[in-house]
Amino acid sequence: MSTTLVLLPPHDPATAGWRARLEQAVPELVVLRPETPAEAAEALAEADAAYGTLPADLLAHAERLRWLQAPQAGPPPAFYHPALVAHPVQVTNMRDTYTDHVAAHTLALVLALARDLPRYAREQARARWAPDWDPGAVLPLSEATALVVGVGAVGAEVGRLLAAFGTRVVGTDARRGGPVPGFAEVLPPDALDRLLPEADLVILTIPHTPATEGLLDARRLALAKQGAYVVNVGRGPIVRLDDLAAALSSGHLAGAALDVFETEPLPADHPLWRRPDVLITPHVAGVGPHASERCFAVLLENARRFVAGRELINVVDKSEWY
Repeated sequence: MSTTLVLLPPHDPATAGWRARLEQAVPELVVLRPETPAEAAEALAEADAAYGTLPADLLAHAERLRWLQAPQAGPPPAFYHPALVAHPVQVTNMRDTYTDHVAAHTLALVLALARDLPRYAREQARARWAPDWDPGAVLPLSEATALVVGVGAVGAEVGRLLAAFGTRVVGTDARRGGPVPGFAEVLPPDALDRLLPEADLVILTIPHTPATEGLLDARRLALAKQGAYVVNVGRGPIVRLDDLAAALSSGHLAGAALDVFETEPLPADHPLWRRPDVLITPHVAGVGPHASERCFAVLLENARRFVAGRELINVVDKSEWY
């Protein structure tokens, strides 16, 4: 008996060959690739599984659906709409498909802040020789404490890399405890307020969930250590940008590096663009080679497991969005 998987539109050109590859690798699988929402609705009526985003109007046609593969590790909040959360369908995501890229980008941001590279880049643009010999202008990583908020795949790798510099690394995570390589300790989320005053670096790698929205707000930024740096490569809504700007303007924080923002693109008139103590990258931490193949590998592994009736990988708690 065959199993039907629907590749939902709109389609990324990188997935053009996935239908044939899936059917060849999993003979029990029939793969449909509708081009329009109307065709998708028709295909979903007989679908056991789907890949892509499934809004409520399409989900209403998916009476047989038992598995949905999200196309990202952390899809937008609208992906987990109330109808999907209430539906019995099991959702999996693309967790750990670009861990190395995000971790490397995070380390690049940390090193740039620690050595004040954004200032030197500005001076270079002006052809100005302006060395800063003040030892206080440098954050010595071997004497620093880094707080990694979210010790999932990315957070764990960031902590491991930082530990190689001699940094003391601590973390908070809702699901992970016990020993983690490179970490002095990993504690539950309710330890965040206690750990913030100890951290020279606050690095956010957590997903956007109902529990993490606005996590780093004015109250928590006030708890941060004087002269600390904030780095966010998780999701934009975790950090209240106006509160962050205020903490920087007051001199409480030494600087920040941000790859994700509450509003994307970051509005051109936002004051963070013009702050010399802020380093901005436009949501590119996950960019790197092999992304499509890694995502296909997750889809293929789960397709094989699904038709065999085995436990899927990267299963999501829909109510928590990850």
